[in-house]
Amino acid sequence: MKLSAITVKEALPRTKAYKLSDGGGLFLLVNPSGKKYWRFKYRYTGKEKLLALGVYPDVSLKSARTNHRDAQDLLKTGIDPSAQRKAAKLTKNTAAANSFQLVALEWFNNQKAKWAESHWSKVERMMERDLFPHLGNRPLKEITPPELLAVLRKIETRGALESAKRTKQIAGQIFRYGVATGRCERDPAQDLNGALATPVKQHLSAITDSKLVGPLLNALDDYQGTAVVKAALRLAPLTFVRPGELRKAKWPEIDFDKAEWRYYVTKTKSDHIVPLSTQAIKILQELQPLTCNSEYVFPSARTLSRPMSNNAVLSAMRRMGIGKDEMCGHGFRAMARTILDEELQFRPDWIEHQLAHAVKDVHGRAYNRTSHLKERKKMMQSWSDHLEKLKSAAMTNDYKTIQ
Repeated sequence: MKLSAITVKEALPRTKAYKLSDGGGLFLLVNPSGKKYWRFKYRYTGKEKLLALGVYPDVSLKSARTNHRDAQDLLKTGIDPSAQRKAAKLTKNTAAANSFQLVALEWFNNQKAKWAESHWSKVERMMERDLFPHLGNRPLKEITPPELLAVLRKIETRGALESAKRTKQIAGQIFRYGVATGRCERDPAQDLNGALATPVKQHLSAITDSKLVGPLLNALDDYQGTAVVKAALRLAPLTFVRPGELRKAKWPEIDFDKAEWRYYVTKTKSDHIVPLSTQAIKILQELQPLTCNSEYVFPSARTLSRPMSNNAVLSAMRRMGIGKDEMCGHGFRAMARTILDEELQFRPDWIEHQLAHAVKDVHGRAYNRTSHLKERKKMMQSWSDHLEKLKSAAMTNDYKTIQ
């Protein structure tokens, strides 16, 4: 006799497990603990088998009968429902293991050690913000070019055209890693060439007109904030290193006797020497007693164990009224490159060395960190002296004596 919803609900536990049949091999197994399980007993190739169809009350009598009918239909077509379920589970687990997010994280962790922190943190942020929310759970091999394009279009609608371009490049690297590891057959990002809007190349803002440099430097000298940030503001134009390299400078890297700052450039993976002018040495000597024995030249205002924020110098300039279209942290590099070449007429390769750019000789060999060091020391002192002249000229509005 068929079961009823009331019979199933009111079935009480006994000292031993017992079955309530619904016909066709479907029955409810009631355990002594009171737990109730739906089971389907059937024969396949002459062997008796048992298929679990769910737990009551999560699976009602009606749902159990539907699951039972589906299993019977598979049997009629010659398919073992137990084997079919195992295959489906295996397919699901395989798809999960080959999801875009898991493959992306595997690729990212393999690459992370090769990258500077500033780079891998950007890549990680792009994946978590723009790729994982839309593609994370999708099997890598099932993602189509239109699907990827739709994700990139969302970035474009924010006006972040450069980010859309970079995210496409990152996705392409993930897919190519998937191809190499057998998780997909091709990179759909390749089909999107020309599909995204082309970002307009914008140069970082920088002051390169000598008549504007003096007023800028005088404004930095008059900064009324903390001594640490003020020293960073004054040292930035004298050394024209990358903003991240400046804020992470450490006292053990500073050699006052040799007037040198030596450190490792993560961007180019090479050692670098910054000759320190007398003006730079003076700023550092005045700052050192104020850093409370921190290893960092510019420690954070919150803790001495970390360098100052990467926005500290930029925020200080903005508070002084120096607009984002006028000057940025990287702008001191463009300023030095332009004026050292065009006005002070120093050799371009010396300037490129001092900017910590990769410079090679006529045979294609990269110069080492000491290349042209003697000449660069003279250049850096001349640069600091020239900046002093520009500051004085700005106060008197007399640029005639500056050569």
